[in-house]
Amino acid sequence: MCKENQTHDSQEALEEGQQPPFHRHEHTHTKEVLNRLAKAIGHLQAVKNMVERGEDCSRVLIQLAAVRSALGSTGKIILKDHIEHCLVDAIETGDKETVQQLNRAIDQFIK
Repeated sequence: MCKENQTHDSQEALEEGQQPPFHRHEHTHTKEVLNRLAKAIGHLQAVKNMVERGEDCSRVLIQLAAVRSALGSTGKIILKDHIEHCLVDAIETGDKETVQQLNRAIDQFIK
């Protein structure tokens, strides 16, 4: 089941820089997400090394765009997983807070 642990005021917690409530359910793409994040971290470190070596700015920007794209793709996987599991469960159980949290997360993701 995809019920979230509720906090007293999750929006206030987010504004104070704290973490939102977390889910207690299975994610079907966790290993894939972790692998993609590890690759993106390695790629970003390589970009940092390029900057430290003073490499051409256009090459750095191209590689930075690749990292950003990799992170965006990873976010889409997380979003799809969330919709397929958490959101379906939230709708079935009438959990409007989870739906609202997803809307806020999508707003932040697509900025």
